[in-house]
Amino acid sequence: DFLCISLVNGFTQLRYNLGDRTVILQTLQKVRANGNTWHSLSAGRTGNEGYLDLDGINVTQKASPGMNALDTHTDFFVGGVSSLNLVNPMAIENEPTGFTGCIREIVINNRELKLTVSDPKGGANIGDCDGTDCGYTVCKNNGTCQVENSGFSCSCPKEWTGTTCEQSIHCSQNMCRSQALCIPQPSSFSYTCICALGWAGKYCDNKIKFYIAKFVGNSYIKYTDPFYGKRDLQHSRLSLNFTTNETEGLITWMGKSEDEDNDFLAIGLANGTLKVVINLGERISVPLMHSKYFSCSDERWHFITVVQNQTCIKVYLDEELILFEDIDPQRKYTALNYGGICYFGGFEIGRKVNIVTAGLFQKEFIGKIKDVVLFQDSKKIQLMKAEGYNVYDGNSGN
Repeated sequence: DFLCISLVNGFTQLRYNLGDRTVILQTLQKVRANGNTWHSLSAGRTGNEGYLDLDGINVTQKASPGMNALDTHTDFFVGGVSSLNLVNPMAIENEPTGFTGCIREIVINNRELKLTVSDPKGGANIGDCDGTDCGYTVCKNNGTCQVENSGFSCSCPKEWTGTTCEQSIHCSQNMCRSQALCIPQPSSFSYTCICALGWAGKYCDNKIKFYIAKFVGNSYIKYTDPFYGKRDLQHSRLSLNFTTNETEGLITWMGKSEDEDNDFLAIGLANGTLKVVINLGERISVPLMHSKYFSCSDERWHFITVVQNQTCIKVYLDEELILFEDIDPQRKYTALNYGGICYFGGFEIGRKVNIVTAGLFQKEFIGKIKDVVLFQDSKKIQLMKAEGYNVYDGNSGN
Protein backbone atom coordinates (compact mmCIF):
# COMPACT_ATOMS: atom_id res chain seq x y z
CA ASP A 1 0.00 0.00 0.00
CA PHE A 2 1.16 3.57 -0.61
CA LEU A 3 0.05 7.18 -1.03
CA CYS A 4 2.32 9.50 -3.02
CA ILE A 5 2.14 13.12 -4.17
CA SER A 6 4.56 14.15 -6.91
CA LEU A 7 5.25 16.59 -9.75
CA VAL A 8 5.01 15.11 -13.26
CA ASN A 9 5.78 17.29 -16.31
CA GLY A 10 4.65 20.36 -14.39
CA PHE A 11 1.40 18.82 -13.14
CA THR A 12 0.73 17.64 -9.56
CA GLN A 13 -0.19 14.00 -9.25
CA LEU A 14 -1.70 11.90 -6.44
CA ARG A 15 -1.28 8.14 -6.58
CA TYR A 16 -2.45 5.64 -4.00
CA ASN A 17 -2.92 1.91 -3.73
CA LEU A 18 -4.96 0.30 -0.94
CA GLY A 19 -4.01 -3.23 -1.94
CA ASP A 20 -6.00 -3.91 -5.09
CA ARG A 21 -5.21 -1.25 -7.72
CA THR A 22 -3.37 2.03 -8.20
CA VAL A 23 -5.56 5.14 -8.46
CA ILE A 24 -4.06 8.15 -10.30
CA LEU A 25 -5.35 11.73 -10.07
CA GLN A 26 -3.72 14.67 -11.84
CA THR A 27 -4.41 18.40 -11.53
CA LEU A 28 -6.01 20.21 -14.45
CA GLN A 29 -3.51 23.09 -14.39
CA LYS A 30 0.28 23.21 -14.32
CA VAL A 31 2.30 24.49 -11.37
CA ARG A 32 3.88 27.90 -12.00
CA ALA A 33 7.54 26.99 -11.55
CA ASN A 34 8.95 30.51 -11.30
CA GLY A 35 10.43 29.96 -7.85
CA ASN A 36 8.48 32.71 -6.09
CA THR A 37 4.83 31.61 -6.21
CA TRP A 38 3.40 29.63 -3.31
CA HIS A 39 0.82 26.98 -4.18
CA SER A 40 -1.80 25.47 -1.88
CA LEU A 41 -2.23 21.73 -2.32
CA SER A 42 -4.82 19.50 -0.65
CA ALA A 43 -4.83 15.78 -1.38
CA GLY A 44 -6.09 12.59 0.21
CA ARG A 45 -8.80 9.99 0.23
CA THR A 46 -11.91 8.92 2.09
CA GLY A 47 -12.09 5.17 1.78
CA ASN A 48 -11.02 4.61 -1.83
CA GLU A 49 -12.45 7.93 -3.07
CA GLY A 50 -9.57 10.30 -3.79
CA TYR A 51 -9.34 14.07 -4.15
CA LEU A 52 -6.63 16.46 -5.34
CA ASP A 53 -6.98 20.23 -5.07
CA LEU A 54 -4.39 22.72 -6.37
CA ASP A 55 -5.05 26.38 -5.58
CA GLY A 56 -8.79 25.73 -5.21
CA ILE A 57 -9.32 23.69 -8.39
CA ASN A 58 -10.49 20.21 -7.40
CA VAL A 59 -10.17 16.83 -9.07
CA THR A 60 -12.08 13.90 -7.52
CA GLN A 61 -12.03 10.17 -8.14
CA LYS A 62 -15.37 8.67 -7.13
CA ALA A 63 -15.42 5.64 -4.87
CA SER A 64 -15.74 2.21 -6.44
CA PRO A 65 -16.00 -1.30 -4.95
CA GLY A 66 -12.75 -2.51 -3.46
CA MET A 67 -10.42 -2.04 -0.54
CA ASN A 68 -10.73 1.15 1.50
CA ALA A 69 -7.94 1.12 4.12
CA LEU A 70 -4.35 2.33 3.71
CA ASP A 71 -2.10 -0.17 5.51
CA THR A 72 1.29 1.54 5.76
CA HIS A 73 3.71 1.17 8.62
CA THR A 74 6.71 3.08 7.24
CA ASP A 75 8.04 6.53 8.02
CA PHE A 76 6.45 9.52 6.32
CA PHE A 77 8.78 11.15 3.78
CA VAL A 78 8.61 14.75 2.56
CA GLY A 79 10.60 16.07 -0.42
CA GLY A 80 12.50 12.86 -1.04
CA VAL A 81 13.32 9.46 0.41
CA SER A 82 16.37 8.03 2.15
CA SER A 83 16.64 5.27 -0.45
CA LEU A 84 15.01 5.15 -3.88
CA ASN A 85 14.22 1.45 -3.54
CA LEU A 86 11.65 2.41 -0.87
CA VAL A 87 9.48 3.90 -3.63
CA ASN A 88 6.96 1.52 -5.17
CA PRO A 89 7.36 1.64 -9.00
CA MET A 90 3.62 2.32 -9.31
CA ALA A 91 3.82 5.36 -6.98
CA ILE A 92 5.42 7.59 -9.63
CA GLU A 93 5.22 7.96 -13.40
CA ASN A 94 8.94 8.45 -14.07
CA GLU A 95 12.14 7.55 -12.22
CA PRO A 96 11.94 8.92 -8.67
CA THR A 97 13.89 12.11 -8.03
CA GLY A 98 13.92 14.37 -4.99
CA PHE A 99 11.90 17.59 -4.87
CA THR A 100 13.66 20.94 -5.41
CA GLY A 101 11.79 23.89 -3.96
CA CYS A 102 10.12 25.02 -0.77
CA ILE A 103 7.47 23.30 1.37
CA ARG A 104 5.65 24.76 4.37
CA GLU A 105 2.55 24.12 6.48
CA ILE A 106 2.15 20.36 6.10
CA VAL A 107 -1.05 19.15 7.76
CA ILE A 108 -1.76 15.41 7.94
CA ASN A 109 -5.10 14.22 9.34
CA ASN A 110 -5.69 17.68 10.87
CA ARG A 111 -2.30 17.76 12.65
CA GLU A 112 0.43 20.11 11.47
CA LEU A 113 3.94 18.71 11.14
CA LYS A 114 6.60 20.93 12.65
CA LEU A 115 9.20 21.51 9.93
CA THR A 116 12.03 22.32 12.34
CA VAL A 117 15.52 21.01 12.88
CA SER A 118 14.56 18.96 15.93
CA ASP A 119 11.02 17.66 15.36
CA PRO A 120 11.40 15.31 12.35
CA LYS A 121 12.83 11.83 12.87
CA GLY A 122 15.57 12.48 10.31
CA GLY A 123 16.48 14.17 7.04
CA ALA A 124 19.30 15.51 4.90
CA ASN A 125 20.24 18.50 2.74
CA ILE A 126 17.46 20.80 3.98
CA GLY A 127 17.93 24.55 4.28
CA ASP A 128 15.94 27.56 5.39
CA CYS A 129 13.62 28.59 2.59
CA ASP A 130 12.26 31.92 3.76
CA GLY A 131 15.74 33.33 4.35
CA THR A 132 14.57 35.75 7.05
CA ASP A 133 13.84 35.58 10.77
CA CYS A 134 10.16 36.07 10.01
CA GLY A 135 9.76 32.69 8.34
CA TYR A 136 6.33 31.07 8.32
CA THR A 137 3.73 32.03 10.95
CA VAL A 138 6.22 33.39 13.48
CA CYS A 139 3.59 35.93 14.55
CA LYS A 140 0.42 34.20 15.76
CA ASN A 141 -3.21 35.36 15.58
CA ASN A 142 -2.83 37.41 12.36
CA GLY A 143 0.13 39.40 13.68
CA THR A 144 2.45 41.08 11.14
CA CYS A 145 6.15 40.26 11.16
CA GLN A 146 8.94 42.78 10.50
CA VAL A 147 12.59 41.85 10.06
CA GLU A 148 14.94 43.86 12.27
CA ASN A 149 18.69 43.95 12.92
CA SER A 150 18.31 41.91 16.09
CA GLY A 151 15.86 39.42 14.54
CA PHE A 152 12.18 40.24 14.14
CA SER A 153 9.25 41.97 15.79
CA CYS A 154 5.50 41.38 15.63
CA SER A 155 2.76 43.96 15.27
CA CYS A 156 -0.26 42.44 17.00
CA PRO A 157 -4.01 42.95 16.53
CA LYS A 158 -5.53 44.84 19.48
CA GLU A 159 -6.80 41.68 21.20
CA TRP A 160 -3.33 40.06 21.35
CA THR A 161 0.05 40.79 22.91
CA GLY A 162 3.41 39.12 23.58
CA THR A 163 6.55 38.79 21.45
CA THR A 164 4.73 36.59 18.92
CA CYS A 165 1.14 37.79 19.60
CA GLU A 166 0.56 34.53 21.42
CA GLN A 167 -1.17 35.93 24.49
CA SER A 168 -4.63 37.43 24.80
CA ILE A 169 -4.63 40.91 26.32
CA HIS A 170 -7.30 39.61 28.72
CA CYS A 171 -4.80 37.06 30.09
CA SER A 172 -1.70 39.29 30.14
CA GLN A 173 -2.20 40.18 33.83
CA ASN A 174 -3.94 36.96 34.85
CA MET A 175 -3.80 35.61 38.39
CA CYS A 176 -4.23 31.92 37.52
CA ARG A 177 -2.02 29.73 39.73
CA SER A 178 -0.77 26.14 39.87
CA GLN A 179 -0.26 25.57 36.11
CA ALA A 180 -3.83 26.61 35.37
CA LEU A 181 -4.90 27.63 31.87
CA CYS A 182 -6.09 31.19 31.30
CA ILE A 183 -9.07 31.31 28.94
CA PRO A 184 -9.86 34.83 27.66
CA GLN A 185 -13.45 36.09 27.81
CA PRO A 186 -13.39 39.02 25.31
CA SER A 187 -17.10 39.79 25.66
CA SER A 188 -16.63 40.69 29.34
CA PHE A 189 -13.01 41.95 28.98
CA SER A 190 -12.03 39.28 31.48
CA TYR A 191 -10.75 35.71 31.75
CA THR A 192 -11.39 32.45 33.57
CA CYS A 193 -8.89 30.01 35.05
CA ILE A 194 -9.15 26.34 34.14
CA CYS A 195 -7.55 24.42 37.00
CA ALA A 196 -5.15 21.51 36.68
CA LEU A 197 -5.99 18.27 38.52
CA GLY A 198 -5.85 18.70 42.28
CA TRP A 199 -6.66 22.43 42.31
CA ALA A 200 -9.86 24.46 42.54
CA GLY A 201 -11.04 28.00 43.18
CA LYS A 202 -11.38 31.10 41.03
CA TYR A 203 -7.59 31.35 40.64
CA CYS A 204 -6.88 27.62 41.18
CA ASP A 205 -5.11 28.22 44.48
CA ASN A 206 -7.13 25.77 46.63
CA LYS A 207 -5.57 22.30 46.82
CA ILE A 208 -8.14 19.48 46.69
CA LYS A 209 -8.19 15.68 46.84
CA PHE A 210 -10.84 13.44 45.36
CA TYR A 211 -11.70 9.80 44.82
CA ILE A 212 -14.83 10.60 42.85
CA ALA A 213 -14.11 12.80 39.82
CA LYS A 214 -16.75 15.38 38.94
CA PHE A 215 -16.83 16.54 35.30
CA VAL A 216 -18.57 19.78 34.35
CA GLY A 217 -18.47 19.74 30.54
CA ASN A 218 -15.08 21.18 29.62
CA SER A 219 -13.24 18.75 31.89
CA TYR A 220 -11.01 15.82 31.06
CA ILE A 221 -8.56 13.36 32.58
CA LYS A 222 -5.82 11.73 30.53
CA TYR A 223 -4.38 8.64 32.22
CA THR A 224 -1.22 6.89 31.00
CA ASP A 225 -1.24 3.18 31.82
CA PRO A 226 2.17 2.29 33.35
CA PHE A 227 1.60 -1.41 32.67
CA TYR A 228 0.73 -1.06 28.98
CA GLY A 229 3.86 -2.91 27.81
CA LYS A 230 2.84 -6.01 29.82
CA ARG A 231 -0.83 -6.09 28.84
CA ASP A 232 -2.40 -8.86 26.77
CA LEU A 233 -4.07 -6.64 24.19
CA GLN A 234 -6.26 -9.46 22.87
CA HIS A 235 -8.05 -9.64 26.22
CA SER A 236 -8.85 -6.13 27.46
CA ARG A 237 -11.17 -5.11 30.26
CA LEU A 238 -12.40 -1.78 31.63
CA SER A 239 -14.85 -1.16 34.46
CA LEU A 240 -16.07 1.96 36.27
CA ASN A 241 -18.98 3.58 38.09
CA PHE A 242 -20.66 6.69 36.69
CA THR A 243 -23.64 8.91 37.42
CA THR A 244 -25.17 11.68 35.30
CA ASN A 245 -28.45 13.38 34.43
CA GLU A 246 -27.31 14.20 30.87
CA THR A 247 -28.45 12.15 27.87
CA GLU A 248 -25.27 12.71 25.82
CA GLY A 249 -21.61 12.46 26.75
CA LEU A 250 -18.31 10.61 26.34
CA ILE A 251 -17.51 8.76 29.57
CA THR A 252 -14.21 7.17 28.56
CA TRP A 253 -12.05 6.71 25.45
CA MET A 254 -9.39 4.01 25.72
CA GLY A 255 -6.94 4.91 22.93
CA LYS A 256 -4.50 7.59 21.79
CA SER A 257 -7.04 9.54 19.67
CA GLU A 258 -4.19 11.17 17.74
CA ASP A 259 -5.53 10.22 14.32
CA GLU A 260 -8.27 8.16 12.74
CA ASP A 261 -6.10 5.03 12.46
CA ASN A 262 -5.76 4.62 16.23
CA ASP A 263 -7.52 1.66 17.89
CA PHE A 264 -9.98 2.51 20.64
CA LEU A 265 -12.62 1.30 23.03
CA ALA A 266 -15.15 4.01 23.91
CA ILE A 267 -18.04 4.21 26.38
CA GLY A 268 -20.61 6.98 26.44
CA LEU A 269 -24.23 8.01 26.28
CA ALA A 270 -26.36 8.72 23.23
CA ASN A 271 -30.02 9.68 23.68
CA GLY A 272 -29.78 8.53 27.29
CA THR A 273 -28.75 5.05 26.15
CA LEU A 274 -25.44 3.38 26.84
CA LYS A 275 -23.22 3.29 23.74
CA VAL A 276 -20.01 1.27 23.41
CA VAL A 277 -17.80 1.58 20.30
CA ILE A 278 -14.81 -0.62 19.45
CA ASN A 279 -12.21 -0.17 16.72
CA LEU A 280 -9.54 -2.87 16.47
CA GLY A 281 -8.21 -1.72 13.09
CA GLU A 282 -9.04 -0.48 9.60
CA ARG A 283 -11.20 2.29 11.09
CA ILE A 284 -14.13 -0.11 11.27
CA SER A 285 -15.88 1.37 14.30
CA VAL A 286 -18.54 -1.00 15.59
CA PRO A 287 -21.14 0.82 17.75
CA LEU A 288 -23.03 -1.36 20.23
CA MET A 289 -26.20 0.26 21.59
CA HIS A 290 -28.17 -0.83 24.62
CA SER A 291 -31.81 -0.03 23.88
CA LYS A 292 -33.65 -2.09 26.48
CA TYR A 293 -34.38 0.86 28.73
CA PHE A 294 -33.31 4.46 29.13
CA SER A 295 -32.04 4.44 32.68
CA CYS A 296 -28.48 5.74 32.48
CA SER A 297 -29.36 9.44 32.80
CA ASP A 298 -31.18 9.16 36.12
CA GLU A 299 -28.51 10.52 38.51
CA ARG A 300 -28.06 7.07 40.01
CA TRP A 301 -24.72 5.26 40.14
CA HIS A 302 -24.30 2.69 37.39
CA PHE A 303 -21.55 0.10 37.16
CA ILE A 304 -20.30 -0.75 33.67
CA THR A 305 -17.78 -3.37 32.58
CA VAL A 306 -16.61 -3.91 28.99
CA VAL A 307 -14.68 -7.10 28.22
CA GLN A 308 -12.88 -7.63 24.90
CA ASN A 309 -11.84 -11.21 24.15
CA GLN A 310 -10.24 -10.84 20.71
CA THR A 311 -13.25 -9.84 18.58
CA CYS A 312 -15.92 -10.89 21.11
CA ILE A 313 -17.27 -7.99 23.16
CA LYS A 314 -19.29 -8.31 26.36
CA VAL A 315 -20.86 -5.32 28.10
CA TYR A 316 -22.23 -5.57 31.63
CA LEU A 317 -24.42 -2.84 33.13
CA ASP A 318 -25.10 -3.07 36.86
CA GLU A 319 -23.72 -6.64 36.68
CA GLU A 320 -26.24 -7.71 34.04
CA LEU A 321 -24.93 -8.84 30.63
CA ILE A 322 -26.63 -6.41 28.22
CA LEU A 323 -24.54 -6.76 25.05
CA PHE A 324 -22.63 -9.71 23.60
CA GLU A 325 -21.36 -9.51 20.05
CA ASP A 326 -18.60 -10.84 17.81
CA ILE A 327 -17.65 -7.71 15.86
CA ASP A 328 -15.49 -9.57 13.30
CA PRO A 329 -15.96 -13.35 12.98
CA GLN A 330 -13.10 -13.39 10.44
CA ARG A 331 -10.71 -12.35 13.25
CA LYS A 332 -8.73 -10.01 10.99
CA TYR A 333 -7.79 -7.72 13.89
CA THR A 334 -7.92 -9.11 17.42
CA ALA A 335 -5.87 -6.73 19.61
CA LEU A 336 -6.84 -3.41 21.18
CA ASN A 337 -3.67 -1.36 20.58
CA TYR A 338 -4.76 1.54 22.76
CA GLY A 339 -1.27 2.98 23.25
CA GLY A 340 -1.56 2.99 27.03
CA ILE A 341 -3.80 6.09 26.99
CA CYS A 342 -7.24 6.44 28.59
CA TYR A 343 -9.31 9.63 28.47
CA PHE A 344 -12.18 10.28 30.86
CA GLY A 345 -14.90 12.89 30.32
CA GLY A 346 -13.46 14.33 27.12
CA PHE A 347 -10.20 15.34 25.45
CA GLU A 348 -7.68 18.14 25.86
CA ILE A 349 -9.02 21.70 26.07
CA GLY A 350 -9.94 22.87 22.57
CA ARG A 351 -10.46 19.33 21.18
CA LYS A 352 -14.20 18.88 20.80
CA VAL A 353 -15.63 15.41 21.43
CA ASN A 354 -17.88 15.39 18.34
CA ILE A 355 -14.89 16.21 16.11
CA VAL A 356 -12.32 13.87 17.68
CA THR A 357 -14.78 10.95 17.73
CA ALA A 358 -16.05 11.77 14.20
CA GLY A 359 -19.60 12.12 15.50
CA LEU A 360 -19.72 8.87 17.49
CA PHE A 361 -20.32 10.97 20.62
CA GLN A 362 -21.76 14.47 20.65
CA LYS A 363 -20.37 16.20 23.73
CA GLU A 364 -18.18 16.10 26.80
CA PHE A 365 -19.37 14.20 29.88
CA ILE A 366 -21.14 16.01 32.71
CA GLY A 367 -21.37 13.86 35.82
CA LYS A 368 -19.20 11.78 38.12
CA ILE A 369 -16.85 8.82 37.63
CA LYS A 370 -15.25 6.56 40.26
CA ASP A 371 -13.74 3.08 40.79
CA VAL A 372 -11.96 2.78 37.42
CA VAL A 373 -10.21 -0.57 36.99
CA LEU A 374 -8.16 -1.65 33.95
CA PHE A 375 -7.85 -5.31 32.96
CA GLN A 376 -7.76 -7.53 36.07
CA ASP A 377 -5.73 -5.10 38.17
CA SER A 378 -6.17 -5.43 41.92
CA LYS A 379 -6.10 -1.65 42.43
CA LYS A 380 -8.28 1.12 41.08
CA ILE A 381 -6.73 3.86 38.94
CA GLN A 382 -5.74 6.91 40.98
CA LEU A 383 -7.43 9.54 38.83
CA MET A 384 -5.83 12.30 40.94
CA LYS A 385 -2.38 11.27 39.70
CA ALA A 386 -3.20 11.68 36.01
CA GLU A 387 -3.15 14.73 33.72
CA GLY A 388 -6.27 16.82 33.36
CA TYR A 389 -8.15 20.06 33.85
CA ASN A 390 -11.39 21.38 35.33
CA VAL A 391 -12.14 18.24 37.36
CA TYR A 392 -13.75 18.73 40.76
CA ASP A 393 -14.17 16.78 43.98
CA GLY A 394 -17.29 14.67 43.53
CA ASN A 395 -17.18 13.24 47.06
CA SER A 396 -19.56 15.81 48.49
CA GLY A 397 -23.23 15.02 48.04
CA ASN A 398 -22.72 11.70 46.32
